[in-house]
Amino acid sequence: MTASASAQSATPVATTTASAGSAAIAAPMLAALMAQAPTVDAEALGLALKARNCAVASGQARPEANLTLIDYSRPSTEPRMWVFDLNDQRVLYTEHVAHGRNTGHNMATSFSNVEGSYQSSLGLFATAESYVGSNGYSMRMDGLEPGINDAARARAIVIHGAPYVNPEQAQRQGRLGRSLGCPALRQAVSREVIDTIKDGHLVFAYYPDQKWLASSRFLDCPSNQLAAVESTTRG
Repeated sequence: MTASASAQSATPVATTTASAGSAAIAAPMLAALMAQAPTVDAEALGLALKARNCAVASGQARPEANLTLIDYSRPSTEPRMWVFDLNDQRVLYTEHVAHGRNTGHNMATSFSNVEGSYQSSLGLFATAESYVGSNGYSMRMDGLEPGINDAARARAIVIHGAPYVNPEQAQRQGRLGRSLGCPALRQAVSREVIDTIKDGHLVFAYYPDQKWLASSRFLDCPSNQLAAVESTTRG
């Protein structure tokens, strides 16, 4: 099945209207999580929390859902995926993750929602069911952002383990192995991570892409909705 949305080329920006003040959203939780994961980028995590709060406020996510952040602005040779338990305000996993072969080499630069692009997608995803496929134990995801990642299920953009996600080999060759667009993990941890985040949790794939940041409905929630969610969140 081919997605109707066209591929997009990412344009990095330092600050956008959508991202301005994102660190103020769920500030106590942001600070607590940053203390647990000091290498995470505060802007990326702030946006992830903002998107999560909007998804909860709009009924597209459960308040108790955990949150996975993938920061594609980091090189593939570094850990750039974090799984956060928001209820206990702790980090469950910090992992390397692959991007699509046409998204870039060591650094990701281009993203798409189009079938056959072999590029990764940005934005907020809801995790879905696990299954066993050609890549072994895997987990489907549903993209929640029209035109940005809503073709994820049709494109089979899933989380799975892969032998090419090898941090030691990445240091030798200058980049991690690449997927066909999936955020692939180390085989040693993939099943455990999938079982932690499957069935109704959230994944936020970040890159400072101006068009996406300015248009994402999850980064432009009414402040009263966000305040209502924040008032029910621990911390």
